[in-house]
Amino acid sequence: MRRDDNILTLAIESSCDETAAAVLRGERELLSNIISTQIPIHQKFGGVVPEIASRNHIVNVMPVIDEAIRAANVGLPDIGQVAVTYGPGLVGALLVGLSAAKALAFALDVPLIGVNHLEGHIFANFLSAAELEPPFMALVVSGGHTALVHVKDYNNFRMMGQTRDDAAGEAFDKVARVMGLPYPGGPEIDRLAKEGNPEAVDFPRALSEKGNYEFSFSGLKSAVLNYLNAQRMKHAEINKADVAASFQRAVIDVLTEKAIDAMRKTKLDTLVLAGGVAANSGLEDRLRKAAEENGLNFYYPSKSLCTDNAAMIACRGYYMSMAGEVSNLYLNAVPNLGLTDVGG
Repeated sequence: MRRDDNILTLAIESSCDETAAAVLRGERELLSNIISTQIPIHQKFGGVVPEIASRNHIVNVMPVIDEAIRAANVGLPDIGQVAVTYGPGLVGALLVGLSAAKALAFALDVPLIGVNHLEGHIFANFLSAAELEPPFMALVVSGGHTALVHVKDYNNFRMMGQTRDDAAGEAFDKVARVMGLPYPGGPEIDRLAKEGNPEAVDFPRALSEKGNYEFSFSGLKSAVLNYLNAQRMKHAEINKADVAASFQRAVIDVLTEKAIDAMRKTKLDTLVLAGGVAANSGLEDRLRKAAEENGLNFYYPSKSLCTDNAAMIACRGYYMSMAGEVSNLYLNAVPNLGLTDVGG
């Protein structure tokens, strides 16, 4: 794979409710990373409303790009390539970012690089740890996906296993909603769990047998709902902190045990955490301790790079372009795009 330490990558991310743009020099020199979040807008609805998200992306996308260019202290003519998220995500939201990226790539006559949002989450770790190099095992935990990925090289990944139904982040949000916690639910569960007893309620752990690297959180979500309904029917007091702690413990147990088992199978010595749920303090703490106990290296992104951002898209886009993987202007949004094997 060739390298270009001076090429400037402009990246755009608009897959859900963050409008983001970033400028990256070479592989890992981040010059700017601008994020405009819509969380306050969607909080009143208890979740992201796709049409409202799309309309706000239209309003925000060009100002955010302009700010990213200014913050990087470069000019548009200096940009050597444009990377953009084309999936997974909300189709209307994706199309806003795609349209802006295509227009810029065409106007500047530079390559367009369509990036898988989930692969971007893995590559966020390269921006947080300059020394990190493949191969390693990546545990991807986001709102829409949960997977174990053997990253053999920058453009060579093998799926070890992924979710069969609800992703971990999705389960966090749904449980938070039925508990009456504000949106976004994941951070609220994490905060509340610190005040509760993680052994108060024995929630199930699905697909827990050794050698099984697939995930399922639908049953756990249903178990929490059934517990809450049963307590209400008995007019019994519900300790929300205990429920949050017990639920979070069940999720973290499964994620940690499968990740360490996959490490043993592949004989890798480095574990990387990626995705929005990487910001969960309980998961980060448990994985760090498990890595120390097993003599493994452990990496996770800084908080600003855990949630949706364009810096990670720029980084993934750089390595794709250096391998000759570029898109044409017919690139379209793929809202249900998943993680698959990449490379040989």
